[in-house]
Amino acid sequence: MTTEPTSTTDPNPDPDPIPNPNSSSLIHPRREPFEHGLLPIPKLIFPDTTQTLTQLKHKLSPLNRVNSSSLADSLQISTDHARLILDTLASVLNSESDPLVKAQPDEVDSAGADLRDLILFLYIQSYKKLLPRTHKDAAAVADVWPSTSAFDGYLSALSPLQLVRSNSRRFMPSQADEEAHQLSYLQKHMANILSLLAESVEVEGEESLVLSMEGFEHLGFLVQFGDKGSEVTLSQAAPFFANSDPDMPAVPVPAAQVLDWISQNIASALEHITERISAKENGPANSSDPDVAMADACASSIKTSPSARGSCFIEGISKSSFVKQALDLKGSSSVKVLNCHDSILYILAPLRYATIYGCSDATIVLGAVGKAVRIEHCERVHVITAAKRVCIANCRECVFFLGVNQRPLMVGDNHKLQVAPYNTFYSELEEHMADVGIDANINRWDETLSLGVVDPHDSLSHSAGVSDVQAESAACLDPDQFHQFSGTINTLPIPNWFGGESPGSTKDNPFQLPEAYMASQQRNLKNLEETKQLLREVPLEENQKRELSSALHLLFKDWLYASGNIRQLYCLQGD
Repeated sequence: MTTEPTSTTDPNPDPDPIPNPNSSSLIHPRREPFEHGLLPIPKLIFPDTTQTLTQLKHKLSPLNRVNSSSLADSLQISTDHARLILDTLASVLNSESDPLVKAQPDEVDSAGADLRDLILFLYIQSYKKLLPRTHKDAAAVADVWPSTSAFDGYLSALSPLQLVRSNSRRFMPSQADEEAHQLSYLQKHMANILSLLAESVEVEGEESLVLSMEGFEHLGFLVQFGDKGSEVTLSQAAPFFANSDPDMPAVPVPAAQVLDWISQNIASALEHITERISAKENGPANSSDPDVAMADACASSIKTSPSARGSCFIEGISKSSFVKQALDLKGSSSVKVLNCHDSILYILAPLRYATIYGCSDATIVLGAVGKAVRIEHCERVHVITAAKRVCIANCRECVFFLGVNQRPLMVGDNHKLQVAPYNTFYSELEEHMADVGIDANINRWDETLSLGVVDPHDSLSHSAGVSDVQAESAACLDPDQFHQFSGTINTLPIPNWFGGESPGSTKDNPFQLPEAYMASQQRNLKNLEETKQLLREVPLEENQKRELSSALHLLFKDWLYASGNIRQLYCLQGD
């Protein structure tokens, strides 16, 4: 039987265990495991999480690092799912030096996962996402956003956007709400989590749990101190390890003492968040507030807002074109594109994480994303990205042009999705890919992996009988419909709107196209050249040539207005 730490008063407490509530000393949850690390695999939801993981820890402890076959055997899951767990864990780990993070695709099993990180990853699969909240002005949202869809899903007759934006549903919580919810989850489960990281020792004939400094540092997978650029390691922040001699192994600390200290820090952080939310709700609206609710953005003038936690939010772009380059996002390791409609967005930068949520009738070009991209609740959206891994959830009638090193993950209530090879480039693409570790020689765009249609981490209720239904996969785009993406009218893939010499060296799509798509692209180019040549050689008088040229320009102008692409010219010219 496992002895769990309890919240008791240590006989020699630290004189000041609670830090001053400023941004550099407050504890924060690491958002990445909760936003990109949850997998809808039913066998990872255990009836008794602590007991199951304690048994798993004892079974695998001789291995220290765990490969996919050992994990599959221990959890009685498929090797595909076990490998997915290792790949997902690697994408949300906090240590860039971990062998699993540094491993090439064919080295993942030989590197394996640290058992303690794996245990924490499996534990948080019990996390339930925060229930959305009612929008302040549902009528305004219904007036702005489209809500038509021809398809009925397994879970609801509503489309993904209707599910998110309908007056009868609720809306996404703010970032502050989510952080408070994640902290509350950790506060509730911290005793169990510490018991899984701790070791049992016998003191004066009684069994006691203690935590080594190394084991304590693994909590950094779930929590951190300070904001972006000012983080400190957990052992530096903890009074019981802060002054340890680097040349001497630190003395293990009673798990109960660690629990008291962590619990007090979480309580202090929750109080700070509550005060911040209260002040914001009672004070004047701040258009640059990074904690604005995801669905509130459409009613505001927000375009982008930086966050102290290293994220950039691009929200509420409607009927417009939008460009962000690496210099614009300096200091941001992740981007969230939220509730954008009928627009074209270019985010041409090296990133660690990207989220696209609640968008419709848009084209979104992401640069290079080295950890994970999540695309959720989108309709009729084209996404073009080079990424390490991609997860697609609850989307309809979308096309994804992917240069992706891992199998694209399909989860939730998807309908009429298509995937295709990566189809563009910009001058700095290869430099950005090298920055974040994307291999252009590996593109698994067509090897989609489908999980369940029901997300067990979702707090929303679902219809009976659908829990075992597999998510709809994506069809491969017909090669005849494949085109190199070239912005609005520029013959180059991504236009250089800002002029001047481009510092990048990329001259072509770095991902090799499959033969059928390459042949289609070459046919299109050949047809274009033949048409140009015919127009040049047509036997016309000078006045007839001018009339033909005028007619072509007029037709092209009509197309620009009819397609809405005229907005791109005006928007980008304004920039």
